Amino acid sequence: MVEVPVLEPTGDIRAARNKWRFRGQQRPEFARSPGPGQESVWDYPRPPVVESVTKRIKVCFRDKVLATTLAGKRVLETSGAPTYYLPPSVVDLSAVHFSDATSLCEWKGLAQAMEIDGVEVGWRYIQMFPEFIELYLWVSFYPARVNCYLADELARPQAGGYYGGWMTDDIVGPVKGSPGSADW
Repeated sequence: MVEVPVLEPTGDIRAARNKWRFRGQQRPEFARSPGPGQESVWDYPRPPVVESVTKRIKVCFRDKVLATTLAGKRVLETSGAPTYYLPPSVVDLSAVHFSDATSLCEWKGLAQAMEIDGVEVGWRYIQMFPEFIELYLWVSFYPARVNCYLADELARPQAGGYYGGWMTDDIVGPVKGSPGSADW
């Protein structure tokens, strides 16, 4: 069994977790209502949750398939498009390079950037907050930089370029990342 490096939330992390205005209990007036077969990002909870995904997930860079699985996970957080994670065993790790660049998510932990040919295409978590240990070393990709498919649908990037959410036709927003959404 792999020992997961665990982080404990500091006062700064607790403050970052508490800054969010919306927490999924009620849709704000500006939120669009979902139609049949759709989900509203405003119904997702905060703190986020992890769900198993049984739809086929496929990720390609140019003409090369980087990963495909029927056993992915997605993270759902109020106002954000779902972020999809793939087990490292299904990712062609020989095609990517994990850089020294890191970022800290106040919910999940310390992420390490992943590159192809000097382009940051995704990340994985290398130190975890206890609630998200199941995502340790799982890989996620930016749909703005590689082709990410959920079933046969090509995912579109979440607005703003910072978040790695996958927008698909079954998701309605508006979604954080666009101007004016910093505290959503």
